[in-house]
Amino acid sequence: MFIGAVVVFLTRGYFIHFFYKDPKVRLDKFSSNLCSVSGWLIRQLDVKLKVVNKPAENTHCLMVSNHMGFIDILCLASINPMLFVTSHEMRETPFLGLLTEMAGCLFVERRSRGKILNEMKSIVEALQRGQRVVLYPEATSTNGEQVLPFKRTLMMAAAHAGVPIQPVVFNFKSVNGEAFSMKWRDSVCWYGDISFVTSMSKALCLDYVEAEIEFLPSFRTEVGEDRGLVADRAHAMIAAKFHPVQGVPVVHEVPANMETDPT
Repeated sequence: MFIGAVVVFLTRGYFIHFFYKDPKVRLDKFSSNLCSVSGWLIRQLDVKLKVVNKPAENTHCLMVSNHMGFIDILCLASINPMLFVTSHEMRETPFLGLLTEMAGCLFVERRSRGKILNEMKSIVEALQRGQRVVLYPEATSTNGEQVLPFKRTLMMAAAHAGVPIQPVVFNFKSVNGEAFSMKWRDSVCWYGDISFVTSMSKALCLDYVEAEIEFLPSFRTEVGEDRGLVADRAHAMIAAKFHPVQGVPVVHEVPANMETDPT
């Protein structure tokens, strides 16, 4: 069924690519296709999703969220049509690059400060057209232990577009009826050196997952405002609502004067 969903998604994507030339219309169609297929996929994966404080349909904003893998993308994408920001590295990845292209993702070059400032324009333009944009400011997917510090630059796209920042927190509530713990982490989180195929295979073997997306109070920023403070504000709001994976081993640091002699 998963393979079938991917085939349907790509078939629709190619149709949209060839028959809709207007950039806005094309991105709208791509995001609507992603929304419908994502909704079907999370049902097939038996993801029971609870949405808290869902914004109104006509809400236009820059959403910033924590990120643990492809499951949270599918869950967020299933709520409303949205455009996701990802890196050119993902665009260059075989197969995943094609999926992100057909999802209407906005690509940025995180490896170059000069380019990322220029490519922020695509995010600003999408926001000004009234499209919802999702940014993962951790700039990577994580292992569920914490919300990593946020990258700052792209968050200022909201101020330039004149729209609010909408913090969003994603949490795994349970996996196969048990708490989100180290036992299940690698079945729902895609991080580090874990391959996409391995991560997806483990997720497909699960009986069901309970997850929650909560939309936190939005806030506006101004052009020229300290972007560090903006990023810290959104990070603090999300981190306060985030429920980390349980059972992480505690690492006790050895005091400097008690370290083993390296010789």
